[in-house]
Amino acid sequence: MSNCNSAMVSNMRPWIVTGCLLGALAGCQRSGTKTADADADADAGAPVAAAAIDIGSALRSDANPVVVLHTSQGPIKLRLNADKAPLTVDNFLAQVESGFYQQTIFHEVTPGFTILAGGVRPDLSEKRGRYSLRNEAQNGLSNRRGTIAMARSADVIDSDTAQFFINVADNPSLDYQGDTPEQCGYCVFGEVIEGMEVVDRIANEATRSVGNFTRLPEKTVLIESANKVR
Repeated sequence: MSNCNSAMVSNMRPWIVTGCLLGALAGCQRSGTKTADADADADAGAPVAAAAIDIGSALRSDANPVVVLHTSQGPIKLRLNADKAPLTVDNFLAQVESGFYQQTIFHEVTPGFTILAGGVRPDLSEKRGRYSLRNEAQNGLSNRRGTIAMARSADVIDSDTAQFFINVADNPSLDYQGDTPEQCGYCVFGEVIEGMEVVDRIANEATRSVGNFTRLPEKTVLIESANKVR
C-alpha cells in the first residue's frame, strides 16, 4: 500500500503547496528563521507529538470528540472523526490538551477558500511541532465547506504536524487524487458544528502582506484557547 493515506491536487493555493509545516508555507516564517525560544519550542513539541503517537485513543471518549477553539472573533466548535483519521485526531487532541494552540493566530485567510492557523504567534514567530504524521487524507472525507484539515509541506506527503485549516468553501482540489506529493492531498479530520459564522467572519478580514505572510489579517485573529469538551 502507498504511504499516501491522504489527499491533494496540483492546482492548490501557494500556502499549501509550499508547506509551512517545515517552515516554508507561504504566510509563515522561513525555515532558517529562529526566535530566541525556537529551540525550546522544538523541545516542548517533542512530548506533545510523542504523546499523540503513544496514547492511541486515551484522550478521546468516543470516535467523535468535540473541541472548541475560543478565538478573538468568537467560538468555533469542532467535531472530530477518529474513525476516519485516528492518528490525526489523536495528535490534534494531544496538542489541544497540552495548550500548544493557545495564543496562536490565524495567519492566512482567503475568502472563498480557507483560513489557516495552528503554528504562528502574534509576533509572527513560528511555533513548530517536532514530529510528522502519516498523511491520512485517503480516508473518504472531502475538503468541503466547514471541514477541518491538516496543512503539510507540498513536497513531503507525511509532513502533517500542527497547522490546520478550515475550508470556507467546497475545495475538492485539496482531496486525494493520487500517490505523488502533488496529488496526495490534505487530511480532513473533522467538521465545524457551531460557529461557521465566525469562520466566515475571519475569512473576510482585511489582509496585508508582511514578509512571507501574504494574506495576514490586518487585525490579529487569536486562538485564545482550545479545549476538548467531549
